[in-house]
Amino acid sequence: MALFKKRTVGKPGEWYYCLEHKKVEEGPECPAKNRFGPYASRTEAEHAMQTARERNLEWENDPKWHDAPAGRADDD
Repeated sequence: MALFKKRTVGKPGEWYYCLEHKKVEEGPECPAKNRFGPYASRTEAEHAMQTARERNLEWENDPKWHDAPAGRADDD
């Protein structure tokens, strides 16, 4: 007999994108480590990878995260 009941996180009506199966899921079907979400709608979950790409580009181009080390100029 198991000491702990296996629980999933999330609720039906929340949408996720499973990175392992590359599909949209309603409610928690796969482990949290394999999914993006929750999203408010199926459409948002379907665009999860595009959203991630856009956010990555924003981060890569954010000057707050790419300051030049002390004593060096960015314009070299």
